[in-house]
Amino acid sequence: MAATRKPRRGPVSLGDALSRYLAESGLSRRLKDAAVFDAWREAVGEDLAQRARAVGFARGELCVEVESAAHLHELRNYTGERFREAANRLLGEARILRLALRLKR
Repeated sequence: MAATRKPRRGPVSLGDALSRYLAESGLSRRLKDAAVFDAWREAVGEDLAQRARAVGFARGELCVEVESAAHLHELRNYTGERFREAANRLLGEARILRLALRLKR
């Protein structure tokens, strides 16, 4: 009995093949999430980004690990929401719905 073969498709562009691979592997989502980390870093500036580092992003929540209690207090009570909004403006959409701030251990 002969082996059943899948029908061959016509040629596809490298871009289409890469897009399909990224989507099927889950890498596309992780690359899209990388834009969130970049936007946070740009919104807060390089200096603060070293002390308030985005470490995770899931379901609209950006987890930020903060170096000191003073920075944690500042972000929670004064500037965090402004930075969240600035990052969303850089992204061109409201992807970051809330911040989860925690003190680095």
